Amino acid sequence: MNIHEYQGKEVLRKYGVAVPNGKVAFSVEEAVEAAKELGTQVCVVKAQIHAGGRGKAGGVKVAKNLDEVRTYADEILGKTLVTHQTGPEGKEVKRLLIEEGCDIKKEYYVGLVLDRQTSRVVLMASEEGGTEIEEVAEKTPEKIFKEEIDPIVGLTSFQARRIAFNINIPNELIGQAAKFMLSLYTAFIEKDCSIAEINPLVVTGDGKVMALDAKLNFDDNATYRNKDIVEYRDLDEEDPKEIEASKYDLSYISLDGNIGCMVNGAGLAMSTMDIIKHYGGDPANFLDVGGSATAEKVTEAFKIILSDEHVKGIFVNIFGGIMKCDIIAEGVVEAAKQLGLTVPLVVRLEGTNVKEGKEILKNSGINITAAESMADGAQKIVSLVG
Repeated sequence: MNIHEYQGKEVLRKYGVAVPNGKVAFSVEEAVEAAKELGTQVCVVKAQIHAGGRGKAGGVKVAKNLDEVRTYADEILGKTLVTHQTGPEGKEVKRLLIEEGCDIKKEYYVGLVLDRQTSRVVLMASEEGGTEIEEVAEKTPEKIFKEEIDPIVGLTSFQARRIAFNINIPNELIGQAAKFMLSLYTAFIEKDCSIAEINPLVVTGDGKVMALDAKLNFDDNATYRNKDIVEYRDLDEEDPKEIEASKYDLSYISLDGNIGCMVNGAGLAMSTMDIIKHYGGDPANFLDVGGSATAEKVTEAFKIILSDEHVKGIFVNIFGGIMKCDIIAEGVVEAAKQLGLTVPLVVRLEGTNVKEGKEILKNSGINITAAESMADGAQKIVSLVG
């Protein structure tokens, strides 16, 4: 789950992480009023979307008076920002962060991520702040420093101080920077973050260490422990199909292809997409119905797949363990009847109650192409769509 920058800063402020004062605005008038309330000579008008690279796309402007705040707010609100993270379709700006200006002396990067190789949280930092960390890793990897964190002990003061020294934080601010990182780590753990990225972390002219930007992502599986975080969810920033899928506990992610996939199990779903690509097709989605799907759940999965106008065919690939093939077959037939299915449908069933499942499909009166294996199914759906 992603949240906006201003929301991330609200979370961090509660943990004692220094952030600039700012206010959210949903209209030009609210933006001007927010700038008046801040009362600073310089304000920053920031587009709020769930994507990085906003500055390069024209979504961050420095205003030196209220007239400029009005001009920039009017310019950015309603604009579709296209960044390296949004894709070519971009995202429409529906809210702004109006923030006090900052006397930036030096920019740094600090982030907390999960290292999947060691299953530990890692603190990363670089003195090359303000640019994408991937770019730094490619061009100057020696400028990225890491501290692997023991989950029992947590981030220690000496690790935070070592990072601060390595990225050349001024000596008189080492203690402040270390405290900043410790507070960031506490927020990361207590709020079940998957990423906490501060880019840039800045040192100001009056000797403060501050988060000028904040990107916090959260583990969806842990949001039940943090109801306050769930309240930050912005449905306008999410794919409507993914929102609908979440209502039925379906794991769904939209892709750019034209072959809809319905599979049980994340590993099998990934393999299904791979084999479709292998035979020259393009998957339209990742969809895992889970191990305990009902006929109703399968029907809803079909509705979600077919709501994508790019889908020209569907491949159902089920290996029944806990999941029973006859239940899946009933759902497939019910969905096809309800929706008046017109696109090609290929179904591969294997596992528990597979004979019963195949019999249901055979006697359904619906034009369903049976597949004997995953490869056979992939070849058939690619051929039918192509």
